[in-house]
Amino acid sequence: MDELNNGNQRGDSYAGTETRAPAALRTILIAMLLGALAGAGVAYIAINTRIAPIARSGVVTVQVAAPLNIAEPNAAQSPTIQYVAEIAGPSVLEVTTDIMITHPFWGSYITGGAGSAVVLSEDGYLITNNHVISDASAIKVRTIYGDSYEAVLIGADAASDVAVLRVDAAGLRPVTFADSDAAKVGELAIAIGNPLGTLGGTVTEGIISAKDRAITVDGDAMVLLQTSAAINPGNSGGGLFNGAGNLVGLVSMKSSGDDIEGLGFAIPSNIVRRIATELIEHGYVTGRPALGVSVQSITRWNDLMRFQLDEPGIYVMNVLRDSPIDLWDQIVAINGMEIQSETDVKAAISACASGDTAEVIVRRQSRTYTLQITLSEKTPEMTDADMY
Repeated sequence: MDELNNGNQRGDSYAGTETRAPAALRTILIAMLLGALAGAGVAYIAINTRIAPIARSGVVTVQVAAPLNIAEPNAAQSPTIQYVAEIAGPSVLEVTTDIMITHPFWGSYITGGAGSAVVLSEDGYLITNNHVISDASAIKVRTIYGDSYEAVLIGADAASDVAVLRVDAAGLRPVTFADSDAAKVGELAIAIGNPLGTLGGTVTEGIISAKDRAITVDGDAMVLLQTSAAINPGNSGGGLFNGAGNLVGLVSMKSSGDDIEGLGFAIPSNIVRRIATELIEHGYVTGRPALGVSVQSITRWNDLMRFQLDEPGIYVMNVLRDSPIDLWDQIVAINGMEIQSETDVKAAISACASGDTAEVIVRRQSRTYTLQITLSEKTPEMTDADMY
């Protein structure tokens, strides 16, 4: 498959907080940047701390639609794009983010990102993509009516690319979830979002062009809806709606290339609803398996010499206590799958469930061992430590 790009947009840097450039050059650069900001009518404030998740507050009730009956359409009942835009448009918000970058020469500065979000509940819970808000130090959302809010992160899941935000607002219009399993290839699909980060409320139409597309992104296997509706950077986190105006998917990415058009993807609404509920209730997705190790691919000759290793491979760099795996074990295979990369480790573990027993073959000091390891449940602490 051609290269897949996440659909958020990260703009150029526009505000410096620290620099080691000469004073004259710094003055010229600041003047140029401020001029650009004035022309764009945008102002950002540097924030040096990453957003911390806030406390969760119980269960959110979401609206689930009755099955959409399109077996016998007629002129009076056939779905229209205008109807969907009117009822679903207010449920899609613009997202802008501040991202702190530290450069060895220019110091610390802020860059901007943009995307979309959909309203989960009228009291301020929102859903977007994890990649839209990843590494953000500040998040703002804006409704189609022009109301702006500071958003806080409730929880995020990189494996499914789903994140939950919350704003201090009331009376928002939540989406109604369609049953994505019942979606039909060829039915109307309407994307609403914030393409290019500046065109909030944009509506594009197409069809559901395929279901159950297996896509691997950063080592995580995803099963997505495919759509012909136009998807552009900034659409990520926005809604893909059916002809009744119900959310059938969360827009996630598009396929890019000079000769590629009309090939976008969305996370099915049933998955989005399940992940969002887990994030709100627990702060992470429960039941995910973990081997309890972090690994690194060591292939360069000088690294092998430095660590006194015999051959290139995937080596254990960190391990939970009470594990039969040792530091500097080379992982050879997991459940019969040959391990040649860190992605292979993730894929092999993801095929299991927490509580399963995995057969792990390791090479330790020129000897090979076959270990039986009970997989634990992956916690946020393991995720933060890049453990599989």
